[in-house]
Amino acid sequence: MRSPYKGVPPDRWLEVTRDLVKKHPLSTQAIVDVVLSSWDSIFASAIGPKDFRIGKDIFPKPQIMGFFLHELIPLELAARNSSLWRGETSSDDKDIVYIPDSIYSIELKTSSDPRHIYGNRSYAQASSRGKKAKSGYYIAVNFGKFTDKKSRPQIWLVRFGWIDSTDWIGQKAATGQQSRLHPDVESSKLLELYSSGSK
Repeated sequence: MRSPYKGVPPDRWLEVTRDLVKKHPLSTQAIVDVVLSSWDSIFASAIGPKDFRIGKDIFPKPQIMGFFLHELIPLELAARNSSLWRGETSSDDKDIVYIPDSIYSIELKTSSDPRHIYGNRSYAQASSRGKKAKSGYYIAVNFGKFTDKKSRPQIWLVRFGWIDSTDWIGQKAATGQQSRLHPDVESSKLLELYSSGSK
């Protein structure tokens, strides 16, 4: 897939990103609404016959909260319009599949870091055949973690844009399992849609 940023200098990336976001069939308001609704669903759910609740009886680690978001956001979109959206069902699917045209399918990244998102090491490597493409639209969600048993963590930041597979930078160490984005990429290729204002 040809990068929409190919031949475009970094000082004009933001223009390209705005155009890509405008062309996407999912509105920016819908993205924010789905993310916040999914977050609320985590705390509204009861577990087991004794109705244990997250944030009251159970205080999951950030990886678990990220997992819930990763599962609930595609489900929430599919519940709103199952003819347009579904979650991934095969290894070459993005996390959120736009059924009419896969170019608009979306990868979802969540992080308890206040600002940055990360991928696993494979994101900094070329996609193998039969695996999902790593270039394309991304929703990035940053959220708080439980620091005590009295306050509910917040969604800090919701961003949307396009990231190319070549934007991911792998850790140099042979054992490193994480990849990151250059600050210029995060600031110019992901548009901020929502901020809680407190991190």
